[in-house]
Amino acid sequence: MTPSTPGTPGPPPQPPATPPKPTWDPFQPGRSHPWLRPTIRIRLTLLYGGMFLIAGMVLLAIIYLLAAQALKDGSHLPFQIIGVRDQTTDAVCSLPSRADGGELTPQELTAAVQQCMENQRQVALEALLNHSLLALLGLAVAAFAFGYVMAGRVLSPLERITRTAQRVAGSDLHRRIELDGPDDELKELADTFDQMLDRLDRAFTAQQRFVANASHELRTPLAINRTLLEVQLSDPGASPELVQLGKTLLATNERSEQLVEGLLLLARSENEIVDRKPVDLAEVASQAVEQARGEAQERGVELRGVRQPAYVQGSGVLLERVALNLVQNAVRYNVPRDGWVSVDTRAQPGQAVLVVENTGPVVPAYEVDNLFEPFRRLRTERTGSDRGVGLGLSIVRSVVRAHGGAVTARPREEGGLVVRVTLPV
Repeated sequence: MTPSTPGTPGPPPQPPATPPKPTWDPFQPGRSHPWLRPTIRIRLTLLYGGMFLIAGMVLLAIIYLLAAQALKDGSHLPFQIIGVRDQTTDAVCSLPSRADGGELTPQELTAAVQQCMENQRQVALEALLNHSLLALLGLAVAAFAFGYVMAGRVLSPLERITRTAQRVAGSDLHRRIELDGPDDELKELADTFDQMLDRLDRAFTAQQRFVANASHELRTPLAINRTLLEVQLSDPGASPELVQLGKTLLATNERSEQLVEGLLLLARSENEIVDRKPVDLAEVASQAVEQARGEAQERGVELRGVRQPAYVQGSGVLLERVALNLVQNAVRYNVPRDGWVSVDTRAQPGQAVLVVENTGPVVPAYEVDNLFEPFRRLRTERTGSDRGVGLGLSIVRSVVRAHGGAVTARPREEGGLVVRVTLPV
């Protein structure tokens, strides 16, 4: 951002450049156990594999019953044994011998052979069942693996749509699905979603351009008004009433300039940061603390905190504005006596954190989210305040989102707020 002389209009803002098309990642970063989620892919896999397993069990039961029936029908001898010459013994069937050492009668021999055939039938059925179960188990594993792969291929367009929607939810309206493939229901859904994003992108871009251009055009008359008022106030022959009126108009003009600058910065910060550089969040926070130290001393507010080095990729000017807005809000919305503001920075795995905590009036939890809306203050105060124009926290949220981060706030039980800014490294 090129600095300009205060009060002098700078060049009109340019529309943001469109970032490159994203590459879809089937696993969201930061998710440690994606396999344990009850996703539709897992459910389809269980459905495919379960249906195959049930069908295999039914088929196995039918084969087993048919084989058992066939072996049972053949277990009766179609002939009659009238004698035996030798007695043989194997692992499955053994012919018994009489206690007196004599030969078996034909009836005894027939019963013994039938018992041997029954044993053979049981062995055959057990072997059939064991081998069939092993085969069914192997096929079931293959069916589940095949079902998981096929479910992933079928649902990949939906997951791609989900990833794009998540990025759009982070105020990145330049993302598109651009789904390739056959002209089916999924492609129709993706094309419809892309068309909706196109319309939203054009609407938001037009809105941002309008706010930026309007703010830029308003700078010149406000600068002229300020110059005329300052010249009038410098006249030694001006009456006290005229001086008082000039000071009042000058304060009003200054408030209008702050509003215009805030709107312009808010419009610019809605865009994604393309030119990123390493920025130490601790240095940015320290600069903001030093800028707000004079106002804090006037209000009797103590500034403290531990700022550890935490490097992020982004715009140092915008991040300094984030820290300055948070510190100024914490100083201005504080208790009349013995107030304090704590500004801390620290590095965590994969992210840098800025925490601004302050004493102050009790903030209801249901009003915290409203504080980040433009022109909203505590208890819906909109005008008549000398603490700002109501864009500080809105600018904070827009800049943090443009950096791919998140900002949250929670009220303190004793009064005041704890604002936490998280930025990816």
